[in-house]
Amino acid sequence: MPVVTTPSPASDWLPILKTLSITEAEAQRIEARANLAGVSFQTELLASGLVPEQALFRALADNLGLSFLRNPDADALVMRGWQGLAALARRGGARVSLSVDARGQSIVLIAPDQLNIPALRSFVERYPRASKRIRVVQPSALRDAITRRSQGTLMRVATERLFTEAPEMSARIVVNAWQGAALGAGVVSLLFAAVFAPSATLLVLHGAFSLAFLSCVLLRVVVGLGLRRSPGPRFSTIRPAEMPVYSVLVALYKEAEIVPDLLMSLGKIVWPRAKLEIKLVCEADDHETLAALRAQELRPYIEVIEVPSGGPRTKPKALSYALPMTSGAFVALYDAEDRPHPFQLVEAWNAFKVADQKLACVQAPLTISNSRESWISAMFALEYAALFRAVLPWLARRGLMLPLGGTSNHFRRAALEATGSWDPYNVTEDADLGARLSRFGYRASVIWSPTQEDAPTDVRTWLPQRTRWFKGWAQTWLVHMRNPHLTARELGLGSFGIMQVLFAGMVLSALAYGFFFLTAFGVIVYLMLGGEFQTFQQSLLYIDLVNVVLGHAAFLLLGWLTLQKTERPAFWKRVAWTPAYWCLMSVAAWRCIWQLYWTPHHWEKTPHRRHSRGPLPAAKVQERQV
Repeated sequence: MPVVTTPSPASDWLPILKTLSITEAEAQRIEARANLAGVSFQTELLASGLVPEQALFRALADNLGLSFLRNPDADALVMRGWQGLAALARRGGARVSLSVDARGQSIVLIAPDQLNIPALRSFVERYPRASKRIRVVQPSALRDAITRRSQGTLMRVATERLFTEAPEMSARIVVNAWQGAALGAGVVSLLFAAVFAPSATLLVLHGAFSLAFLSCVLLRVVVGLGLRRSPGPRFSTIRPAEMPVYSVLVALYKEAEIVPDLLMSLGKIVWPRAKLEIKLVCEADDHETLAALRAQELRPYIEVIEVPSGGPRTKPKALSYALPMTSGAFVALYDAEDRPHPFQLVEAWNAFKVADQKLACVQAPLTISNSRESWISAMFALEYAALFRAVLPWLARRGLMLPLGGTSNHFRRAALEATGSWDPYNVTEDADLGARLSRFGYRASVIWSPTQEDAPTDVRTWLPQRTRWFKGWAQTWLVHMRNPHLTARELGLGSFGIMQVLFAGMVLSALAYGFFFLTAFGVIVYLMLGGEFQTFQQSLLYIDLVNVVLGHAAFLLLGWLTLQKTERPAFWKRVAWTPAYWCLMSVAAWRCIWQLYWTPHHWEKTPHRRHSRGPLPAAKVQERQV
């Protein structure tokens, strides 16, 4: 069959559209939008949702005198693994595919996305015998068949690619040989020291924990001193024809309840629909979520991707499975409970457009919409305010490594693939990917259009999530410290130091907080039992008191500086809850150490529920301090 590069205009489609009750005026309006967006009439027609895809291609087949095939047999497709991946990565899917019918005869399946109707009609008239072997298939049906045929290849890519190409950057193995030997020797030495020199051992441990604790304090102080007011989002003149295809990935697991809210929020995204593809990534055995999605009338640009069981059941594995099935030059990542600002994609694309190719990712800020619902959500909101309004912008301005948030990341696809995309074995794939991008010479930045989400409101929900975060930070630190000299050279000393503070320092400081309280409690019990208050006990209590006071002060001060005026009236309650919240963080940190040994790749799911507030209005961008 001839390769035709000029797609048909509306006039060629009119005879077919009339059979579907589409008027000429409606066709002209669609063509006007297509010309504005720089896409073909056919692409804009399907994106509009004005006519069902199956009805359009059935009418096309009837008009051309060709047979229509509704459900291609995945097992009958004749293609290799790499051909399937290439087809899935194409915008519009495979145009042509070879298959075998029930009688064993070869047939050609066509699902053209840039169809030239006169050229195809001419071919049919010139070669009537060959045309009997042609079957018209709707693109989504052929894509589904290719997806089923390619499941094994997609799973291998998702679970093995990073470990195969760069095993030293994969968390599949928790510690390498020298790390395991060093850790074992350290634990044994600590036990011997605790038995034969308990006082000295306790003092040394306090000193080591204090260094980690004070490093986090120092970072918060430095960031607070360098705080700047946000310039707000910046937009340049936008021409839809210049806008690229944008892929949006949303990982869902046991999210049936919030499916309606999710679809409503995604529907408010401002981007040409003919250049937008949204992939809802679900586990194949999550029947409730899949049923909730099937109960909705999904727009043509939304596709549900079912991830087969196998390998680590983690969010990054699901994302790595879905990535080869996207075609966008840029990829955005959201969680199921997110309500992104409608113009967030536009601002992200503007940031990429004015930057060089080394800008690999931009991070949108996350804001908590239910901060008044409980003391847990209030403290969570204070943390997010400090992180997304102060710490990340401060790091970005200095070109330092950004520990990305788990959602609202916008990636340059070429950079994402060049660095191996997400590690399926790391339970904080965001932080790990931020470090890996930096090691490969890329950089990340921030934008200002926010994403709203709800924080956990009770300890039962909060604790597993924070445990997973701590465990992932520990995994990330262990991965990138397998060769410290190489990592320092690739990151630079500044980013290398930031990595020590944000990954190792945060985990150790949370561990230390509980250790300080236990030590203070032990000293008090010792005195109550008649022991003498010696210089050693005084030293320990002073160390603990200084650490706790400075830690609380730096945490609260940075939080206060980043809160908006409307968020500050209840700040005194957060001051009162800080010790309890930090005790919970210490519990989560010690819990993560246990899990890191027994279940390093286990993903503890954070349950979500429907939110009471709607998405952020398009015209409102809140001013932030950064």
